[in-house]
Amino acid sequence: MNFTGSDISVVGLFSFVIVLTLVEMYFSYAHDRKLYTKKDTWTNIYLMTAAIVINLATKTGTFFLLAYCYQFRLFQISNVWLYWLVLILAQDFLYWFLHTVGHYVRFFWAMHVTHHSSEHFNLTTGFRSTVFEPLYRVFFYLPLAFMGFTAVDILFAYLVTQIYGNLVHTQYQINFPKWYEYVFVTPSHHRVHHASNVRYLDKNMGMVLILWDRWFGTFQAELPEDEIKYGLTTQPKDTGPVNIIFHEFIALTADVKKAPTFADKVKYIFNPPGWSHDGSTKIAKIMQQELLEAEELEKQRTDSKKVMDINDQRELSSAG
Repeated sequence: MNFTGSDISVVGLFSFVIVLTLVEMYFSYAHDRKLYTKKDTWTNIYLMTAAIVINLATKTGTFFLLAYCYQFRLFQISNVWLYWLVLILAQDFLYWFLHTVGHYVRFFWAMHVTHHSSEHFNLTTGFRSTVFEPLYRVFFYLPLAFMGFTAVDILFAYLVTQIYGNLVHTQYQINFPKWYEYVFVTPSHHRVHHASNVRYLDKNMGMVLILWDRWFGTFQAELPEDEIKYGLTTQPKDTGPVNIIFHEFIALTADVKKAPTFADKVKYIFNPPGWSHDGSTKIAKIMQQELLEAEELEKQRTDSKKVMDINDQRELSSAG
């Protein structure tokens, strides 16, 4: 059996991630950080295995679809360095778009929710895969084939960026240069992404570059005054691996059934998570707007109280 350079690179990169995971586990245990629990880690491994099975089952179809579209490429980049630079940048942007759809369209959120369902955040959380994503991910990457990138290179670029995406799933504080934090996704950025705090919902979608979020309005810095709580806004009572995969589909089906009109049924499927026909639940953007308004009101009250206190002190000084 012959191994290509790409095969060796992927194996090496995955091995590096596994070694780092074991190191993080050790330090978590040694320092009593409690970043890992046995049940949560096994659930992560189960979901990763399920995703790998679906990946393998769809790999041939994915490859041939990309190869077929490659025949109709619009142009071809001959310079190898420029080829890989454009491929990585374009692939990372399309992942940002795919990821954003997974947060803003409830049907896709029903699949992506598995990745956010853990109340822990560690390197194995990166393995807590969106199990059914391989079934539709290829359609988001078809533009790359039309841009003149081969199927093999597209899949390899995805694997490389995915490995980087795994590495930012850690609670350990790592101080990066400011320029790096401005350009690339860091653990701090991704901690925000996995938070269930209202302020942090649907933020920092990037895999490698955080620039997409900065440019398209989905960026949020980690704030020391808003301590992160991981998981979902409403955690499922049954945290078994099967329910973790299907619980949002069950909830979505129930909402569609209770919708009074056909238009409302369609909106439950394609509107953002939290949308409801009767306003009983709210989408993240509305909750974030309400949070900002409440904080602004509180700030005004605080400022008003400070002014009153200063005036009172002046009056006392004058009376003295």
